[in-house]
Amino acid sequence: MSRGLPFTMPPVPVVPEGQSHVLAEFDCLDPLLSALRLDSGRLKCTCLAVSKKWLGLGTSAGGLHLIQREGWKQRLILTHKEGSIIQVACCPSDEDFIAVATSQGLVAVWELQLERRGRPERVSVSWEHRGQRVTALCWDSGSLRVFAGDQGGKVSFLRAGSTKLSKAATFVIFPVQTVTTVDSRVVQLGYQEGRLLVSSLSRCYLCDTEREKFWRIGNKERDGEYGACFFPQSRSPAGGPPPLLYCARPGSRIWESSFSGEVLSTHQFKQLLACPPLPLISYRSEPQYVPAQRSSQSIAFSKLLYLGDQHLLTWTDSAIYIFRPQSGQVLLWSEIKDVVDIAVHRSELFCLHGNGQMSHLSLVSAERCVERLLRRDSWVLAASVCCMFPHALVPSRTRKLVPIDRVEHLKTQLSPASHPELLRQLDEVISRLEPLDSASSSRRSSISSHVSLESFNVLDCGIYRVISRRGSQSEEETGSFINQSASEEDRLKEFAFGPEEDQGEQEAQGPEAEHPEAERPEAGLPFHLNLPFGPNQPRIALQAVKDSVSSFVKKINTLQMNTDLWQRSEAQLEVLVATSPSSEDMDHEVCTETENELQELRAATERATLQIQDPFVLMDPAALGDVLREWLQVLERVLGVEQPGSTSEDGPLKEVRTREERSKPQSLEQQQQGEPPLCSSSWEPIGPETGEQPPLPEKENQGRGLEPESGVDPESTEDEEEENAGERQERCQSSPVPAGGGPAGGGEPVRPEPVRVQPPTPLPSDLLGDLTPLATLYLEMSCFRGQGEEPGVLSAAGFLRRYFFLLDAERVRRACLLCHAERPEMQRSFIEAVQELTRSSKVVEVIQKGDLLKSLRGLRELQPWSAPELLAHTHRLYERHGEAAVRSFSQFHPAVTPADVALMAQPPHFLAYLDNLVQSHAEELRLSFLGSLLQSESLRQDWLELGLSHDAPQPSDTLTADGQPRWHSHFFSWGYGRLLSLLIQLPADLSSKETMAETCRSRGYWTGFLYLCCELQQRTEAFSTICRLDDMSLLEDPQVVPQTVQEWKVLIQLSQQCSTEPEPAPPTPNGTSTPNGTATLVNGSAEGRRRQVTPENLTLRLAQSVGPDRALEVLEECGLPLALSPHSALVCELLRVAEKRQRATIQTMLERCDRFLWSQHA
Repeated sequence: MSRGLPFTMPPVPVVPEGQSHVLAEFDCLDPLLSALRLDSGRLKCTCLAVSKKWLGLGTSAGGLHLIQREGWKQRLILTHKEGSIIQVACCPSDEDFIAVATSQGLVAVWELQLERRGRPERVSVSWEHRGQRVTALCWDSGSLRVFAGDQGGKVSFLRAGSTKLSKAATFVIFPVQTVTTVDSRVVQLGYQEGRLLVSSLSRCYLCDTEREKFWRIGNKERDGEYGACFFPQSRSPAGGPPPLLYCARPGSRIWESSFSGEVLSTHQFKQLLACPPLPLISYRSEPQYVPAQRSSQSIAFSKLLYLGDQHLLTWTDSAIYIFRPQSGQVLLWSEIKDVVDIAVHRSELFCLHGNGQMSHLSLVSAERCVERLLRRDSWVLAASVCCMFPHALVPSRTRKLVPIDRVEHLKTQLSPASHPELLRQLDEVISRLEPLDSASSSRRSSISSHVSLESFNVLDCGIYRVISRRGSQSEEETGSFINQSASEEDRLKEFAFGPEEDQGEQEAQGPEAEHPEAERPEAGLPFHLNLPFGPNQPRIALQAVKDSVSSFVKKINTLQMNTDLWQRSEAQLEVLVATSPSSEDMDHEVCTETENELQELRAATERATLQIQDPFVLMDPAALGDVLREWLQVLERVLGVEQPGSTSEDGPLKEVRTREERSKPQSLEQQQQGEPPLCSSSWEPIGPETGEQPPLPEKENQGRGLEPESGVDPESTEDEEEENAGERQERCQSSPVPAGGGPAGGGEPVRPEPVRVQPPTPLPSDLLGDLTPLATLYLEMSCFRGQGEEPGVLSAAGFLRRYFFLLDAERVRRACLLCHAERPEMQRSFIEAVQELTRSSKVVEVIQKGDLLKSLRGLRELQPWSAPELLAHTHRLYERHGEAAVRSFSQFHPAVTPADVALMAQPPHFLAYLDNLVQSHAEELRLSFLGSLLQSESLRQDWLELGLSHDAPQPSDTLTADGQPRWHSHFFSWGYGRLLSLLIQLPADLSSKETMAETCRSRGYWTGFLYLCCELQQRTEAFSTICRLDDMSLLEDPQVVPQTVQEWKVLIQLSQQCSTEPEPAPPTPNGTSTPNGTATLVNGSAEGRRRQVTPENLTLRLAQSVGPDRALEVLEECGLPLALSPHSALVCELLRVAEKRQRATIQTMLERCDRFLWSQHA
């Protein structure tokens, strides 16, 4: 694997103390758009709206996707034939109603009827804005009215005819009415408490819809897109002061107006926007804050929206601005590119970008942002926010959200090699954090005032100890309880434990997951206490209790143990002590022998490297193989796997491993039980891929000192255990295990050798760097040696599993791709190796939880990617989610290539991935990009056959019994038609095009077959296919239309032959594919006759090119009757008239030119 210098981040600048909020992107909506096919060039998202329950996405194809925000699941899709969706609005008071506007001027209201579980219904429709572009929608939720404004200045309303309303309420004479027509295009609409706010290009108007009165807000006009909105002054819908009005003005100004339309003040934000922008906190990139002062900004606020808690939102195409208008301050502004539209709900923002993509942002305080990032295990982002906003985290009030131990745990998750400067700044922040003292003291005072008859004190571990004085227990019991608690507290103070392994795992889940029952009151306390998130003392107390209980259980097991086993164990211990040499002598001897063997391996490696540098050895595969095999013998002797039955003379390193295993601490029970050793090869796994010990048979459990069942003699149990141990020992000694992990001696196959991702003993870095090229070269030569393995030579797969810690993972990946057809076990071994190497990654935990969106976000945070590491995670995702995961792998290109996905996924899933990958590029770049993916010409044919065999019509629908094209079968839809068209259009040699043409013909893909026939100059075959498909529109392609009169004759004769043949039987419907729009075309209709390929229609088409007289002559030369239908005769007569007029016009123009030239000459 690549070994480079660690990347060092620059210090994170600190933002001013006045900045307290950020815009953060916690969720990724790209997989959602990909699942809805809204990320392709053909279909795009055009508008959006959001409510508490729904996220509505309008598309360019006229569809409205309603996505349930809980879980981001698509619930409904509402289709419209009146053009694309350009405006969407959700009813604030009733989420069962949604209003849409289309590009043709239609305004419609949908009732979803989810409560009654009925089908959505279009309850109201308005064509008041036909031919005009609707620019704004807003709801009057009280009376279920929708106000709409268009580019002509017209404002109308549409009543929703709902079944929820009474008949008297729904009986309206005029459900659609025009409210007013302003002087210019409507920019924004708003409605509050019976008043409609209209913002146009020149003014803002306030309309009392009940009294039908209108006011102009202010006296000065403006020219441009400027928004306006209502601003509630109280959170309660009823009561309180009336809302204010804010209207945008030129030069970064905003008017503040009363509810009656009187301008109260003007807010100037031009100079306030000279502050530097705050970065967007997102997983897509690291936050970059530049504290340099900016120049003042003069901005036209095109729209104003009420956001969250008394905030005002606006945006441009390059930034988002959030103000506190009542205090005249800028809360923040952030640079976000290509923003087209924004929908808000409370403090959440859904942004639509110009390329059709979406982003989900949240306005949160800095401490809340850190808390949510910690819950998502975004360690680097959380640390960056901590360092940028230290003033927000230092006060003690933030300890409820971000406790000190959570910040300390965050520090342990950062790598000192990658983020040294970030760690230094985080240490400074931690040293300044204030504990929760003030909150604790206030809580004590509140408790003491609330409970007058009880006293309490707080232990060092943070637990409140309440002492009751209500007579429920005597003073003696109370005193004994106090003494006992004090003694326990003193005893717990003596413990000093290090951090446990599971402590980090629990802290990584966040406070909510760590204490799921923290908010439940204890049964012993008479009132509810919200205990703070304290330091590590509670865990120390729990660990002390755990250890005390464990020691007590050990003592009980020791007392219940068989006395014979105790005596036998003592005897064995005495023998071991008497026969074992001194540990210091053995350590010195083993270290000396280890150094000698490493020196031998180093010398063999240097010798092999020098020999390979000889050109005669390097260019001779046999000589190169001899050099590598000689080096491999030394490598096997030093770092190889210990074979069953080998002795300690095989190498000191094996003796080190044996001694380390023997020196592992054993519990007292195992030493006393005298457990016989279990014989197993050194590479046989303990459990199925988890490392857990498999369940032991009943007899073995009894032999391990467990209590036997009733009626069983302990002595007989011991004898049976000894017999079983002897049988296991004989079985292990008599069954050799091959090096490659294959079957031994033709018997049953044994388990493959486990992958070793770490060396058995630490190797010097220089030696490891010299071993890696040789080991990788040996593996590459073994891959292409051939199927017949030489006896006694380690196989390629066996070498990979045994010495993966020496190999360059990227070169191994390429070798596995090249030799997969001959050695499929190589790819399986490689994937198992990289998965074992990445098992400790945090992303693996997220993948195992089953959340695809969070898993993809975690993978994006790993950038820059290492291809082998990313490949291991994508295999896990595919095993977990299948096709849904494969469709999202296009974002990991080129780290994960189509060749990797082809080996990983099933053919239908790979085809969906390939289609998404190609469609993710711009339309003009797709052909060249697809050509770059075809590293081998054979891939084109494989992918073509794959696309023709999946999501495609049945051959019986496109082919007749004799293999000819079926009538109008080219209208059938092909699921991957765009990909097939690109594959056919790629440059190829003659033989490849012929093969593709035959494949398209056999599958009935006639559009591609006609294109290839023209490329191969097989025009007669193309004309015959067009005649059998019987569609004149196929001749509109310039490549297919006949070029000479002779080709027209051939086409007319073929059409005559096809018209005289009996019509084949129609295809049997299979319920999966039907021609698009061809069911209504019958031979008897006029439109159907004009689209048929007949001699008469071909003659008319020829007449348009060469004239009607010449066309009739060609028809006569073909031996066909000259009788034409009245319609055709009329067309020919019109063509003659047009031809005569054209000739006369040309003659007149030529004469005028001639006279002009002669006049100039004179």
